[in-house]
Amino acid sequence: MNAQVRPSQAQFRPMTAADVDAVMLVELAAYPYPWTRINFMDCLDSGYSCWVIEVDGAMVGYSILMAGAGEGHVLNCCISPDWQGRGLGRQAMQRLIAGAPAYGVESLFLEVRPSNGKGINLYESLGFETIGLRRNYYPAGASREDALVMRLCL
Repeated sequence: MNAQVRPSQAQFRPMTAADVDAVMLVELAAYPYPWTRINFMDCLDSGYSCWVIEVDGAMVGYSILMAGAGEGHVLNCCISPDWQGRGLGRQAMQRLIAGAPAYGVESLFLEVRPSNGKGINLYESLGFETIGLRRNYYPAGASREDALVMRLCL
């Protein structure tokens, strides 16, 4: 008999202040230059669209969208390194895109490091296009790394 293990279903729910410690663990594991706890609290306090992703009760990722004047900006979308490669980033972005019109968003923007090939491929597969470059945008050790600016028209 061959038993096939089915992956658990990801659950999405609004982020709360009580989630920030778990969110920080994911952030610190995923990025060499992470956001601070204050960054996340400011997003919650500002009323941004902040979501957490859980699998079997464990926090595995999150996304944050800032919206205003018909535009949305993906501020952060992150999956724990232990959970990457399972389609959760795609699910998070699809959910973010699907929910954006409820905030009056007509165009979504994001920045991504040119060195983040997997992220760029994901965003392009979802319909984002590169529209610009922000020079020296990201910290990168003793120097800085540019950011590609990408847009999706809804």
